[in-house]
Amino acid sequence: MHRIYPYILGFLPSPEAVRTSLLARRWRHLWKSATGLRVGCRNGKELMSVEEAWSLLNHLMILCGGAPLDTCELTFDDFGEQDDVAHVNLWFRQAVMCKARVLRLHILSGHWLELDNLPLVSKHLKTLHLYGVRLHSKLLNFSRRLALEYLDIECCNLSTVTKILSDSLKHLCIDDSVLPHDSRMRIQAPNLISLCLDVLRYRIPMLCSMPSLVEAFIKIDMGCSDCCNAENDETCDCESCDMADGSSNCVLLKGVSHAKNLALISTPEMFVFKKDLRWGPMFRMLKTLLLNEYWCVPNDFVALAYILEHSPVLEKLTLQLFSERLEHKVKMKLCVSSTKRSPAISEHLKKVELKCEVIDDKVLKVLKFLCTYNICFSFE
Repeated sequence: MHRIYPYILGFLPSPEAVRTSLLARRWRHLWKSATGLRVGCRNGKELMSVEEAWSLLNHLMILCGGAPLDTCELTFDDFGEQDDVAHVNLWFRQAVMCKARVLRLHILSGHWLELDNLPLVSKHLKTLHLYGVRLHSKLLNFSRRLALEYLDIECCNLSTVTKILSDSLKHLCIDDSVLPHDSRMRIQAPNLISLCLDVLRYRIPMLCSMPSLVEAFIKIDMGCSDCCNAENDETCDCESCDMADGSSNCVLLKGVSHAKNLALISTPEMFVFKKDLRWGPMFRMLKTLLLNEYWCVPNDFVALAYILEHSPVLEKLTLQLFSERLEHKVKMKLCVSSTKRSPAISEHLKKVELKCEVIDDKVLKVLKFLCTYNICFSFE
């Protein structure tokens, strides 16, 4: 039974785990073998500043004597002087040295805490979740035979990062983060299974080949600088459209072209997806596809037609038009004629759904265009 105690204590916030030493004599040192180290939590009850955690964490790290950790969670609501930054970096590295399998560092102060630009070397770390920190290239170079499979980057600053490199990474999410302003960060993770890029600032990253990719969600909004004042002008000389740093190559779509499930969302001003289509990506594995109104303007529907005609095994298409709500006022199921199906689209396409707030002229134009492929509509 005593072998279970370290795992039970590992689920407790570390201050509570330490207090169990008062329960009985045999509990006096059990907390030192806890498989989890948890300081702070996100419910607001246990949050502390870095300065408040100094004494506790420094003692915990010393008294635990480098015992292996399954999980390490460090959450702080504030940090101050450079000493605070140095302490967090020390604890972060010590957790890696303690062979943590799951490491979460959350800084909730509203200011980015800068992590040292040093390589992260671990054969044990599988999950890394970073929130509210400033990152540099060496930390995100996981090429040294790491076991890392899950990387979640949220509300972080990656403005100096040139590349995320990993052969082991399987799941990557970058959300609400700042990317480089003058160049494109490259994501080179050939064994990635799932990818999420959402609410990014400045230049969209360039994706290298991901042949193992199963699902991807990509959302490009007004925070990105990949916009063009002459969005539909083929002869545009906008500096941001064709930069000399290599961003004139296919940025996103070739990287996700092997995905089985794909969501591609963008505001109309962004040019990345439509410029990518010029490189002729083919979606040979794609089975489910979610698109928004970006793909349905201008009125010639070239972008929507391209992706429909280059997805030969597509089974389900969802069009979410002029609405970002979870619940939409109008939902339509469209019927794909089995006898009059257009030969230009997938013979496997069985389900087409359209979601919007109101049926107006813009939506009617989309429905009229779909009819050219013998895709008709009926109300749910």
